[in-house]
Amino acid sequence: MDTPDAPAVPLLDNQLCFALYSTGLAMNKVYRKLLRKLDLTYPQYLVMMVLWERDAVTVSDIGARLFLDSATLTPLLKRLEAARLVTRTRAAADERQVVVALTDGGRAMAREAGAIQEQVLCATACSPDELGAIKRQLEGLRAKLASGA
Repeated sequence: MDTPDAPAVPLLDNQLCFALYSTGLAMNKVYRKLLRKLDLTYPQYLVMMVLWERDAVTVSDIGARLFLDSATLTPLLKRLEAARLVTRTRAAADERQVVVALTDGGRAMAREAGAIQEQVLCATACSPDELGAIKRQLEGLRAKLASGA
């Protein structure tokens, strides 16, 4: 029996966190299918997108861009290096830093990956304007959560 002072039992379908989580799972499922052709996981694809935007960046730069720590990135980068898509070298100016750069194969993959965004857009059945609005709302929410607001 509920009393006025007792908190309500949280219902799963009322939770923003669950809506975000389950949507993320659904989006990852779409990407998993599309990325199979490239033999990349979704996190590997994110790293590759960072490098396609700006080649030869430090592990810490990649981590900051993707909100990942080096402990998460290191095994990912090792697998990309084993696949001959990237190289990892110590920075000349500071040997504590590791610079990640695309190989010719990694650069060439960018052209293959170009079609993925169009396929994702189709999978969402949303207009580009709708997706832009959702993206801006999520970025705003992420910023508020990160700032502790």
